[in-house]
Amino acid sequence: MNDPQEPYDPYAGRQQLIGYDPYGRPVYGQVPAQSVQPAPPRYEQQYEQQYDQAYGQAYGQTYDPAYGQSYDQGVPGQQQYYAPADQHRDPAHGYDTRQDRQWIPQQHAAPAAPQAPQAPGQPEARPEPQPVPAPRREAAADPEPDPGYRTEQFAFIDQQDEESEDVIDWLAFTESRTERREEARRRGRNRVVALIVVLALFVVGGLGYLWYAGKLPFLDGPGQKKAAAAATGAQKRDMIVVHLRNTKRGGSSTALLVDNVTAKQGATVLLPNTLGVAKEDGTGTSLGKSVEDGSLGTREALDTVLGTHIGGTWRLDTPFLERLVDLVGGIEVDTDTAVPADDQAKAPAVGQGPKQSLTGAMAVAYATHRAQGEPEAKQLERTGKVLYAVLRKIPGDPKAAATTVESMGQILDPGLDAQSLGALLSRIGEHAKEGAYRTEVLSVKPDGGLTDDASKRVVKELLGGSFTAAQPGAVPRVGLKDATGDEKAQTAAKAALLNGGYAFVDGGKADRTAPASQITYQDDAQRDRAVGVAKTLGLAETSVKKAESLVNADIVVTLGKDYKPS
Repeated sequence: MNDPQEPYDPYAGRQQLIGYDPYGRPVYGQVPAQSVQPAPPRYEQQYEQQYDQAYGQAYGQTYDPAYGQSYDQGVPGQQQYYAPADQHRDPAHGYDTRQDRQWIPQQHAAPAAPQAPQAPGQPEARPEPQPVPAPRREAAADPEPDPGYRTEQFAFIDQQDEESEDVIDWLAFTESRTERREEARRRGRNRVVALIVVLALFVVGGLGYLWYAGKLPFLDGPGQKKAAAAATGAQKRDMIVVHLRNTKRGGSSTALLVDNVTAKQGATVLLPNTLGVAKEDGTGTSLGKSVEDGSLGTREALDTVLGTHIGGTWRLDTPFLERLVDLVGGIEVDTDTAVPADDQAKAPAVGQGPKQSLTGAMAVAYATHRAQGEPEAKQLERTGKVLYAVLRKIPGDPKAAATTVESMGQILDPGLDAQSLGALLSRIGEHAKEGAYRTEVLSVKPDGGLTDDASKRVVKELLGGSFTAAQPGAVPRVGLKDATGDEKAQTAAKAALLNGGYAFVDGGKADRTAPASQITYQDDAQRDRAVGVAKTLGLAETSVKKAESLVNADIVVTLGKDYKPS
């Protein structure tokens, strides 16, 4: 190989390797001469010439003494070399910087004629050194690469691996699968965190609700306190009393329609006719008789017994109830019994079963029906079902409800006009439509007094009856319960209280007799009045004490055997 860096290359001092051509062959450039070296001896020149000729023949090159370099033989019989068209040398590297070279084909030059031998003492003639041409550039078309070089020795060509695309695809697949796994892990962690947050909120909300409702042990919440306040009657209620009078058969049924404004609930409390009330003169009577007599003090008597404040009286005769049902388009009632037709009363038959469609006449027949031997409570329950069904059909708009009331043509009491009644019925009707409604029958003892259950569950919870309804300066209500077993003693005590200016509340008879009388009060403001009641009945002051009583009155007197009428 013609590497000028070899020690045996005579031109190593004037040329250096500057690169490779596209076929991997070395490209040389000239180096500026630094100093003129003395001509070598003749024997060295001859040796170099012989060596170059021998080297050229061995590798298919011919040494041209005229140019001082070897060249490729190329096509047999033709000599080829690059001749510079216009040489421009780089002063820094000593080689031509231009690429415009000219390809000059030539014939093989004749071998140099042998020189005549010179005289022994005469110096040998040395030919003038010829300039070394610039390294040959790439020809327009190289017919055949030099057999002395193999391109694979110098060519660093990137070989296209046939499996490279498969490798790239596998790497991309592996990377994408890893990313998908990481994304799946992230989504899983996010779901777990979200689930934990939801569970924490659920637990906190549940505990908060239990605390508010007061259902956590040893911890009272505001909801429980509110319920306790509501149980004591600290709520606003609007109510009216309804007297359903049967104009054909006689008799009446009484009910209280209650609108609990605070709790947003409605209720119907059915009052038996046997409930004991006081007349205007203080004498006792039953509710049924008071309604039949048309007493104007019936509402006030009910307030005295129940400790309520009734806003008005609605006298609803059966013809107006029939017209009201027809005005609202009929009602649906779950009837508990079948009502036979009555030709004399012109009452149609009513079937038994759930969701019975009733007209006005059928509604009246069912509401007033009481079979022979049935208790009054059964008939009151039927009246309550009809009233509940009518309230569900009352328009929710107060003005529309007032128009319905006016359309009945009923003459109302002066204290209750159509607008007030329509507004109250529309509010109670909305409670009935939403299901926030209760219907209860007030249980009464045979003597007309309230039972313990009626006093606690109905009077206190639904009606909000207060034992301390009497304001300072007002006449206190005094309930009388007989535990002597002697009717004469009870009558004498009742007369004494009425004569003393107290409002009388009949408490009925005690379940058993008591040896000593007792006077109780619940409000401290009523203690002095309780002492005054004891003096009025001729009882000792030691019989007065503060205690809870089942009789709805400010002061309750339980007569014992020690009571002696004066």
